[in-house]
Order: sequence, then structure tokens, then C-alpha cells
Amino acid sequence: MNTELLTIEEAAELLRLPVATLRHYRAQGEGGPRSAKIGRRVMYRRADVLEYIDAAFAA
Repeated sequence: MNTELLTIEEAAELLRLPVATLRHYRAQGEGGPRSAKIGRRVMYRRADVLEYIDAAFAA
């Protein structure tokens, strides 16, 4: 599986959101794209971020 992973900074840039907003979503467990902690870093799959964007436009 060829999955591109994004750091929280890269995901925030793609979403045009502040990093703090993604951190808030993760802390609350609601909103935002799926994320996972890999080692010491929070990572996002590019596909999940794009899916999150598509879902926002579909709503």
C-alpha cells in the first residue's frame, strides 16, 4: 500500500487551518480528518484529509 503520510503542519496547510485547530479536533475526538500517532508524531493520511474536504462539500 502506497500511503502518503502528512505531518500535522502539512495537513493544516492543505486544509488551510491553523495547526491549533487540528490539535483541538484531535483532543476533543470530534471533527477533523482521521489521524494516528506514529512513534512520537501525529500523522494524517493524505487520502483521509482529501476525504474530509470532500465530505465538507457534500454536506
